[in-house]
Amino acid sequence: MKKETDVVRQTRHHPAELDAIDRRILGALAKDASRSYAELSKIVNLSAPAVHDRVKRLKRDGVIKGTVAILDGCKLGRTLLTFLVVDTSSYKATRELLTFADRPEVEELHTVAGDGCVLVKVRAVDTESLENFLMEIQSLEGVRSVRSYIALSTFLERGPSPDQAVH
Repeated sequence: MKKETDVVRQTRHHPAELDAIDRRILGALAKDASRSYAELSKIVNLSAPAVHDRVKRLKRDGVIKGTVAILDGCKLGRTLLTFLVVDTSSYKATRELLTFADRPEVEELHTVAGDGCVLVKVRAVDTESLENFLMEIQSLEGVRSVRSYIALSTFLERGPSPDQAVH
């Protein structure tokens, strides 16, 4: 059974060694990733080359996973935001669900503990496209149930904060 679950399980997460300057750089980049090293250097009171070295290290260590534009789903015609909780009967079915990561309407996929096995964030064009997507998931062998939660309004969407974790 171990081999079958390896595809689903991720490696353990180990926090990176971050100091206050790293966290300030990360906070500034989280607000606007297009900032130059010169701009960042003024924010953290370091030289631009020193900031560049820190950003390079943060990327190398996987703290900065990528630099992306945050797109507005509604303005792109994907107005129906839905969260799906999918309950599967086996790791094989869960793995099959993870292949949906390539679909443009899927924004997030998480294996979870609790009432379901997989949490899927979907941004669909309309109810018809959501219904077709749900039918595809429900037709997978080993999918026991799918619960959908349609978001009416979104008040906050963001990534993790670089502020020091509270213990």
